[in-house]
Amino acid sequence: MSSLKRPLAVLAALASVALLAGCGDDDSSAGTGTDPGSSTSSSSSAPAGEGTGVSCDYPTDPQGAAKEVEPPPADATVSGQVAVTFATSLGDLKATLDADAAPCTVGSIVSLAEQGYFDDTTCHRVTTSPGFGVLQCGDPTGTGTGGPGYTIPDELEQTKDYPAGTLAMANTGAPNSGGSQFFICYTDTQLPPSYTVFGTIDEASNQLVADAAAAGTADGGPDGAPKTPIDISSVTLD
Repeated sequence: MSSLKRPLAVLAALASVALLAGCGDDDSSAGTGTDPGSSTSSSSSAPAGEGTGVSCDYPTDPQGAAKEVEPPPADATVSGQVAVTFATSLGDLKATLDADAAPCTVGSIVSLAEQGYFDDTTCHRVTTSPGFGVLQCGDPTGTGTGGPGYTIPDELEQTKDYPAGTLAMANTGAPNSGGSQFFICYTDTQLPPSYTVFGTIDEASNQLVADAAAAGTADGGPDGAPKTPIDISSVTLD
């Protein structure tokens, strides 16, 4: 896996911009279809360990794991709206994960969070072009090449657009190729509906990300490592 080696099929207006990277590679985008700040904080409605009846397939990724973890249960155990806190160097980012819209994706994010996969990781990419403002995280290597050792099925039925505050999965450009990398749209972002939207961050959290992104990239370009480092210390269920 190499950094930014998963270019997405983007809109013509963004054709010159290298796209986000997902599970093990670097292609991602975000869209939630919900207004930032509109998330509600209620815990998952299925008790831990109890199946929801949704079957998920998590095939092994031949590129291996950036950090060893167990895959999520094949029978999804998370449902409903799941309140999560990303503890970061910017402050706490409050998120609501939509397990009804994306049960397999949210099941994976919850499983990885519970195993400490995201602990002490850095968000390796920010984009600053008009109509394409995302922060990409979820790779323990901090390079845009790492994944959890398995892939996640696409869940695109409710993915339509990517307003500010959206949480979505990065992918390689191929179907069902997401892993652990995800992105936050800190502005309304123009992308095709090819990236699973799995939740939102609230308005105050989105402002923290937008303020950090306003500093630009480390090299001054429109796409690269954030000039203001953005690190995740932990991800916890509220």
